[in-house]
Amino acid sequence: MNMSELERLVNVMRRLRAPDGCPWDREQTHESLKKCLVGEAAEYLDAVDHKSDAEMCEELGDLLMQVVMNSIMAEERGAFTLEDVARGISDKMIRRHPHVFGDVHVDNSAQVLVNWEKIKKTEHDDYRKSALDGVPHNLPAVLRAEKLQKKAAKHGFDWTNDADILAKVREEMAELEDAYRTGDRDRIDDEAADLVFAVVNFLRFRGENCEAVVNRASDKFDRRYRAVEAKLAAEGKEVDGTPMERLDELWNEAKAEENGKCPRPVTEHGTE
Repeated sequence: MNMSELERLVNVMRRLRAPDGCPWDREQTHESLKKCLVGEAAEYLDAVDHKSDAEMCEELGDLLMQVVMNSIMAEERGAFTLEDVARGISDKMIRRHPHVFGDVHVDNSAQVLVNWEKIKKTEHDDYRKSALDGVPHNLPAVLRAEKLQKKAAKHGFDWTNDADILAKVREEMAELEDAYRTGDRDRIDDEAADLVFAVVNFLRFRGENCEAVVNRASDKFDRRYRAVEAKLAAEGKEVDGTPMERLDELWNEAKAEENGKCPRPVTEHGTE
């Protein structure tokens, strides 16, 4: 990296945070930027999926800006600096790669990972007391549930078969229905969350990538909703103002077309 460009970015961010800088940037805190950081990381992952070098470069820039911004805010508090951040990660990488920077021998990446975990454990033994420590609270909810379950499973706290988990899913569904009948919003929320957690457990036990599976459902919704929009646009209409009954019809059409079950339209000359 051309260090002058990194220094330029630091200077730009410091100027934005200055007393006569940008009001919005000056108002930001570590807490207010949390959602921004998550959003920028997600946009970078989308760029990777798009296989777009230009997008990846831009989104990495946005992520770097978040690192610099948070570091400058910490520096203003006298907590740490960007140099401290860079030094810390450099030291960590050297420490966790003794097969590169030391005299440890490895034959493959599997051995690298084993050594990595051993070294990581010694670094965190002083403050990690539970087997569940180290799972970030701010992970996406489904991913956090999956990681917590996997951590517990490593220590034998797990189901023995997926049929029992499916029975648990049915049990949680019954409890949700019971809570719904009471009208107690807090209880409904609790039972709905338990149901989601049980479904994640079912998928996790079967070896599925829970985030990927749930994202497939989101992708399906995305495709079908866009299809409904397109159908309405062809009629000169929009979703807003269209009766739900009609929207449901169009949704079912989109679903049937996606599944290859929708008959092709017939004209006076036969099937198109």
